[in-house]
Amino acid sequence: MLLPFIVLIGAMFLLTRSAKKKQQQAVEMRNQMQPGSGVRTIGGMYATVKELSEDTVLLEVAPGVHAVYAKNAIGAVLSDEEYNRIVHGDTEGDEGDIKITGDAVPDDVSSLTEKDDDSEAKTDLTKKADPAEAGAETEVKDGKADGDTDAK
Repeated sequence: MLLPFIVLIGAMFLLTRSAKKKQQQAVEMRNQMQPGSGVRTIGGMYATVKELSEDTVLLEVAPGVHAVYAKNAIGAVLSDEEYNRIVHGDTEGDEGDIKITGDAVPDDVSSLTEKDDDSEAKTDLTKKADPAEAGAETEVKDGKADGDTDAK
């Protein structure tokens, strides 16, 4: 009877302990921010820190474009190398990366499909404005064309 209660309290203790540890790591990471640091917000935007205050941070999201964010909105403080690699596409020092020549992903699927000269003629799916223009394509049942009714 007492054992399940003890197990439950132990599980709660472990869960709260790990949550506090993650929270403490996030606070330490945000304290590492300095003007000029590259950061990623929790929304996924990359920016450079311009000014820091107690609860907010001024970020430069593009040259000459500044935005004020809460410190809690900073998801990660990035190293200079990582920030430049992500934002500017710098690949210096990335000798171990895979080099792709040409198009990695085709612009459309036409290059992925085989072209057959014996392919069937394309079906005309456009709606004819004039029933006479439709000609033999209109099926007549009981003397009525498609769409005709006896409604008055």
